[in-house]
Amino acid sequence: MPATAALPGRIRLAALPPLTLYVHVPWCLRKCPYCDFNSHEARGEVPESRYVDAVVADLEASVPRVWGRRVHAVFFGGGTPSLFSAAAIDRLVTAARTLLPVEPDAEITLEANPGTFEQEKFRDFRGAGVNRLSVGIQSFDARLLAAIGRVHGAEEARRAAEIAMATFDNVNLDLMYALPGQSRDEALADIRAAIAFAPAHLSAYHLTLEPNTVFHRYPPTLPDDDESAAMQEALEEALGAAGYENYETSAFARPGRRSRHNLNYWRFGDYLGVGAGAHSKLSYPDRVVREARHRQPKAYQDRALAGDAVQEMHEVGPQDLPFEFAMNALRLAEGFAPSLFAERTGLAISAIEGPLARAEALGLVERDAFAIRPTLRGRRFLNDLLGLFLAGPARDPIPLKPERPGKG
Repeated sequence: MPATAALPGRIRLAALPPLTLYVHVPWCLRKCPYCDFNSHEARGEVPESRYVDAVVADLEASVPRVWGRRVHAVFFGGGTPSLFSAAAIDRLVTAARTLLPVEPDAEITLEANPGTFEQEKFRDFRGAGVNRLSVGIQSFDARLLAAIGRVHGAEEARRAAEIAMATFDNVNLDLMYALPGQSRDEALADIRAAIAFAPAHLSAYHLTLEPNTVFHRYPPTLPDDDESAAMQEALEEALGAAGYENYETSAFARPGRRSRHNLNYWRFGDYLGVGAGAHSKLSYPDRVVREARHRQPKAYQDRALAGDAVQEMHEVGPQDLPFEFAMNALRLAEGFAPSLFAERTGLAISAIEGPLARAEALGLVERDAFAIRPTLRGRRFLNDLLGLFLAGPARDPIPLKPERPGKG
């Protein structure tokens, strides 16, 4: 276990936040050119059994750090978790329930890509305890799927959505917009096609060119900022008219169907992340700690089986907590209650009075006694809003894209 970094100061939490579990499966059929997640193209046979052994060992070693805390949701992300057999997912769900007090009605999400869909296999995933499916459709348009390097075609996308909806009653469909050469009408056609399947949840992500991706090195021609903004407004209007609530920057849900795992994340709750490259955020009465596992699958397996899966661990200093909290909570349309800031950071709300006052003067937030929430302008210019919460003018820039433990 690596040593914890020097302790920059102490806080005092009145209560620990809710806890969820994230399990990372790092392999894909093919690495997409826009993807900056810790995913690796499957070359030959994936070492499924050994990897599951490693994740179970990682879970066992992590139990003392979350001892007695109930787990409210489990999320299998990737990569492509649906590459694994239902038997492997069953082993992981069973291990989680055996080692941790997982709530009986916990939401258990599995990410899946259309290239992996077989109806019987997905029935078996449901039998293994998965009760929510998140499908990486991205587009229903064959030309656009080819433009972003997806391995599946339009018919596979539709078939995957059909199987998902026939097998699970809680389904998320992931879509992307502002794709290479995409028009506003094509973006709307994708959204309308997704709405026609009537999933409980939809995610619509703006394609961005992230560092260390093929698209960053060889950028395609994308719609300009004005056209992308017009697409976003059109998508939001169509989804709103269809009864979906835009509760987070990229997330839309029918009433009562918000993603529990991701909602806990946006509210600065805790999550234990296991698997190659997984991140954790864990709170203790006097500190908040972040962990990162070894990223390379082989190194992770070797180290996890030796009882040493965590590569990095550091305490989040009080000076960084305001930004880390804001980076999550201000993505929510409803914002956050002032009391939640103190509850999750151990700091008084006065610690962010300066940034809040500047944000309010710029028309980026609105606040009252019950909530602090981003305005429509604040949601459109989220990076500018979050930048106000950075601690000190001399700091190195902090990426404004959070490390998401789950997508849809």
